[in-house]
Amino acid sequence: MRYLSFVLLFLFTVIMHAYGQQGRPTAEEDSLIAESSKDTVLIQSYAARYNPRKALLYAAVLPGMGQIYNKKYWKLPLVYGGFIAIGYGIHFYQDIYSTYKDQLFYNLDNNYGENELNPESGYSTAQLRSIVDRSRRERDFMVILMGGMYLLQMIDAHVDAHLKEFDLNPNLQVSIQPTVQQDALIGRTSGVSLIFKF
Repeated sequence: MRYLSFVLLFLFTVIMHAYGQQGRPTAEEDSLIAESSKDTVLIQSYAARYNPRKALLYAAVLPGMGQIYNKKYWKLPLVYGGFIAIGYGIHFYQDIYSTYKDQLFYNLDNNYGENELNPESGYSTAQLRSIVDRSRRERDFMVILMGGMYLLQMIDAHVDAHLKEFDLNPNLQVSIQPTVQQDALIGRTSGVSLIFKF
């Protein structure tokens, strides 16, 4: 575990050092000139600032780093909360598995029958086999969920970096309002309207 943390720290410093060596883009590199018949318009491009490949690489090296790169700090508790919850599930089912596996081996070593209760544990060999199999299956499922969580946070960082280049209209207003309509055929109806104003 100690070596893994050193490797991750080393990779993080190498990536940050390489990222820091890149110069800031100049106005010519970071802008787009659209020429029209009337005048010239300078449009600022934000796509170069958030590189999806970098976000994916950061998220692959250290979970949550891609979200930090995209400046989505509110996603960090979700990422690490998911990892902690799944890690707790793995630990929980591993404890059950190892405890009851030892009791199962004790029953098998002392030639207890399938339905014969062990006086120390209070479980039969058949019950212990069922508990061991179920806890192993649940633990393995939690390990698969951990891998899924790792891939999900990488995909989230990558997609979020892609979506950074789309700007919203600053005049966009979204509101939810209750509505009541009177109709001659069906009578009075009430509901909720979602209204977008541009």
